[in-house]
Amino acid sequence: MDLEAIVGNLRHPDFQYRLKAINSLQGYPTEVALPLLLNQVNDEEFLVRSFVARELGKYQTPESFAALLQLMKLDQTPNVRAEAANSLSLFGKVSASHLLLAVHTDDHWLVSASILAALIELECWDELFDCCKIIINRDDQILRETGIGSLAALAQSPRDKDALALLNSLKDDDNARIRARVKEALAYFSDESSS
Repeated sequence: MDLEAIVGNLRHPDFQYRLKAINSLQGYPTEVALPLLLNQVNDEEFLVRSFVARELGKYQTPESFAALLQLMKLDQTPNVRAEAANSLSLFGKVSASHLLLAVHTDDHWLVSASILAALIELECWDELFDCCKIIINRDDQILRETGIGSLAALAQSPRDKDALALLNSLKDDDNARIRARVKEALAYFSDESSS
């Protein structure tokens, strides 16, 4: 799609046209694509904002980083916030503290699960441990189990002992599913450390 058509489609009232236009920006250089994406950050359609968040992660600029932070913190739709968190993680370890802060302030399961996965991939062990601690203390059963499972990634990391202590504190939890997830996670730790 040529640039004139893209610009026209980004203004189209039917969001499907805007989605196609955003996808068509992939072949354009940063100086062309980024301003057009930034103009759509506040689009009324959450799918458009979600596509924008996905695409912004491909541009390693201060402007795209700031826009992703805004989407992750302020967007009303969890899917958009989760997509923004994923894209923010593409900036590397510099994003870890921002991702952890988002877990403190955003208790939606999709956002938290996305951030857990990103921190594991980034190997940001301190932030991952803190994130797991927060999530394990939430009311959401599935998310708690995900947090416990994510502690397994800390085996043989600098936070190995902390993760193990947290898992051991949950071994006698009243909930059978929690105990089962703890047992699964403990299997990743060496025999010496888990005894």
